[in-house]
Amino acid sequence: MPDRWATFDCYGTLIDWDGGVSALLARLFGPGRAPDLLARYHAAEPEVEAGPYRAYAEVMAESLARAAAGAGLAVPAGEEDALARALPRWEPFPEAPGALAELRRRRWRLALLSNSDRDLIAASARRLGVPFDAVVVAEDVRSYKPAHGHWERFLAETGAARDRHVHVAGSVFHDVAPARALGVTCVWINRVGGAADAAADRELPDLRGLPDALEELVPR
Repeated sequence: MPDRWATFDCYGTLIDWDGGVSALLARLFGPGRAPDLLARYHAAEPEVEAGPYRAYAEVMAESLARAAAGAGLAVPAGEEDALARALPRWEPFPEAPGALAELRRRRWRLALLSNSDRDLIAASARRLGVPFDAVVVAEDVRSYKPAHGHWERFLAETGAARDRHVHVAGSVFHDVAPARALGVTCVWINRVGGAADAAADRELPDLRGLPDALEELVPR
C-alpha cells in the first residue's frame, strides 16, 4: 500500500504568522497602528510574490515597505529586514506540535510546502519539534503559491500517490484553491472564522481534530 502523505503550509497553519508580523509591526510603529498595517501587509505580499522571483526575505522587506508607505509611514532605518530576522523566533500554534506528532504515530509521512527560504523554514521546523520527510520552498521552485510549482516538485520528488495525499493549509488563496485545482484533497484550517469555502474537502478551526479527519479522508 502506498504511503499516506500530509503536506502542510507552514505560516498561518502551523506557525503563528499573523501573531509574529503583528508583534513586529507594533514594535516598529506602535500597537495602535499594527492592525491596519497587518491588513496592508496581507494585501502587499501577494502582489510582490506575483512579480519576478526574489528571495522571501526580500519579499518581506518590500511588502513591509509598501504596507508602511500605504499608511504614510516609513520603515525605520536599519529595520528593513526586521521581519526576516524575527521570523525564526515565531511560535507554533499551541496544538500544532502535538497534532503533527500524532500523525507520525499513525504512520503518516509529513511534508512542508512553504512560501519561504530554506534557512527560514529550517528554523521554524525546529520549533515544531517533529521531523518532516520532505520540504519544498519557494527558493526551490523559484515561484510562490498559488503557482503550482510546490505541488509539482513534491509529487515529482516523492512519487506520492494522489489518492493518498492530503494538503492542509490556512489560506484559501495560496493553498486551498490551487491544491483543489490540481485535484489534491485539501483540509482548510479556518482559524479566523472566514466564510465556508466549497473547494475544501474538510474544514477545521484548528489542528486538534486533524489526525482523525485525515484518517477519514484517507483510511489505512
